[in-house]
Amino acid sequence: MLTKDRSFYKSFLAIFRVLVIHNVIVLGVNLVDNIMLGAYSQDALSGVAAVNQIQFIFQQVVGGLGDAVVVLGSQYYGQKRTDPIKSIASGAMYIGIGIGFILFLLGALIPEAVVGLFTESDAIVASGAEYLRVMKYSYVVFALTNILLAVLRSVEKVKIAFYVSLSTLLVNISLNYVLIYGKLGFPSLGVTGAAVATLIARIAELAIVAVYVLAIDKKLGYRLRSFVRPNLTFVRDYARLCLPFIAVAAVFGISTALQTVILGHMNDDAIAANSAASTLYMVLKVAAVGASSAASVIIGKAIGSGDMSKIKEYTRTLQVIFLGIGILTSITLFITRFPILALYTSLSDSARAMANDFVLVLCVTCIGTSYEMPVICGIIRGGGDANFVLINDLISIWGIVLPLSFLGAFVFNFPPVAVIFCLNSDQLFKCIAAAIKANRYHWMKKLTRKEDTPA
Repeated sequence: MLTKDRSFYKSFLAIFRVLVIHNVIVLGVNLVDNIMLGAYSQDALSGVAAVNQIQFIFQQVVGGLGDAVVVLGSQYYGQKRTDPIKSIASGAMYIGIGIGFILFLLGALIPEAVVGLFTESDAIVASGAEYLRVMKYSYVVFALTNILLAVLRSVEKVKIAFYVSLSTLLVNISLNYVLIYGKLGFPSLGVTGAAVATLIARIAELAIVAVYVLAIDKKLGYRLRSFVRPNLTFVRDYARLCLPFIAVAAVFGISTALQTVILGHMNDDAIAANSAASTLYMVLKVAAVGASSAASVIIGKAIGSGDMSKIKEYTRTLQVIFLGIGILTSITLFITRFPILALYTSLSDSARAMANDFVLVLCVTCIGTSYEMPVICGIIRGGGDANFVLINDLISIWGIVLPLSFLGAFVFNFPPVAVIFCLNSDQLFKCIAAAIKANRYHWMKKLTRKEDTPA
């Protein structure tokens, strides 16, 4: 079941370790906002949670763009060719900038209407719109940063992600303390203060990544002229490849946002409880996300190099690792739920009890998440089969989970905890499809072009 290839474990752990720490810190930025605002006001917490659904959808789309870069770029890296990767990166950044600008316009023109999609509470809408008016400036910045980090990940340069995320967390915590509560002579800005702190942190992380990519990194050799004058052949290849990635990201992001819509139309306690529970869960879920990213790089590199004999061996080993990660995540989530939820001092007793129930559901479903997500998005999609992920999500999420959850919430009047289970049930039954597909090995596809590709 386990490979004896030591280079596999060395490569996997090197990428996995750094990406887990990076993702913990990235999500720590949102956790800090939630905890500090949770101590400030429950309406502020719920308003920011509603806006963060927009950020989450966008983050999924940008993540899809980055994952497509990693899948295609790692295959070229396996062939020791970096010039195509530069053009691929440019294509990803063009798309990311375009989507970020659309969100900017929505936040500038109709912030109340956007937040109103997630809740009927006037107080929550007001807090969310106040937050969005500042956060709209961060979307393009966020896209550029994360696409550049994905490009570096495709060539196994991951340590910079840790330093970037750490600087972001420190800046965000410091500015949150000063601007939310009005310390060191600054006025108390509440929700606006949290948004300003996050925006400044996002700008700082982009500056660090840009300096590293343009002035320090030698492996990729990316320059501004690479952005301005890419090889359009590779850009078109990337554009075709990334479409199912974007579709999957949008399907997953929108379905997750609809979770907030469903709960937000049940009662105000449900949306606050879900914000607290899901933020805690997302911080611990980073192990599965890191495993998925590491698997994608390793599988893509192996396919690019033509080392097909190792792929089955690596696939079996990775599945065992993913199950172990799921069990450890579940145990950690169960143990830490009380001390973390205690930090949300503004939550009502009913909201806190509801949040605890939500976490208990997630303790079960996270085992499935830790297996099916890295298998589907790391192994299968990393091996070149992006269409399976899209078809699987369309059937499971839009064909089963969302109809079941809407019926449970609005027709059968299930309690919120039962609705949460319905919303996360796909994390269990998708494991069956993931295991069957992965172990048939029909997903291995070589996506690269030959050396003499014209511009």
